[in-house]
Amino acid sequence: MSDAAQPTAADVRAAVEAVKAALDRHLEAIERRVAEPGAADRDASANDTAVYAAFDELAAAGETYDELLYEVYDEVTPFEIPGSDSLPAYAGPEAPHALSILIRQDYAIVEPQRLLSQAQRVTDLDPESAEDAGAGEDSAGSSVHAALGVLFGEYEPDEITSRHKEFGLEEGDSTLWVLAGDEPSEPGEWLAAPFEQIDPERVICRFDVTSEEDGALASEYGPEDGDDEIEEVGDDEEEVDPDDDRVR
Repeated sequence: MSDAAQPTAADVRAAVEAVKAALDRHLEAIERRVAEPGAADRDASANDTAVYAAFDELAAAGETYDELLYEVYDEVTPFEIPGSDSLPAYAGPEAPHALSILIRQDYAIVEPQRLLSQAQRVTDLDPESAEDAGAGEDSAGSSVHAALGVLFGEYEPDEITSRHKEFGLEEGDSTLWVLAGDEPSEPGEWLAAPFEQIDPERVICRFDVTSEEDGALASEYGPEDGDDEIEEVGDDEEEVDPDDDRVR
């Protein structure tokens, strides 16, 4: 890119003015929606559409400003700009009769020897635990694959999370989705393919935690208001007492 194409301070100023205007339009759309609580459903739907449109416009203006601010001044805003991975509007039942909880937690194995030692300790106390995990008693402390089977067979996932450092693990990204269902599933119905055919429009709420350069960001996505709740977690993470049964 040539020097002439580089953004300028004037571009940043124009972008922040666009954000201010988009903020005003977003608030005006919200005020119109709540001004007449008893309005007909057709008018209410039109007002909702206006709010969503103003929200998208504000998000786009904020993203443009954030990018220009960084390019020109090497600074950023304290706001999280919703991306394309935000949830769509909720379209599930108002009174769901069932719930599905989908959880993914990633880990990096940063200290394999610690992992192996913990697995060996489990098999020393309970030799059958290695057999239940499909590993021989001798291999549980020498194979990372076997050790993982032993540990996850012995401990609940919540305990692995709370004690992950003891097992030589480092937490990565995680997500939890709460989905509404019409009726409870039949026993064994989805076990062969548990994560297929997920309808994002039935997600009641979603909780994400991701590690980034500036620290860890925890975000909560609500399908109705589209707002993100951001909590910054410092580097001085509180150590977890391994004897404490509470889940973080």
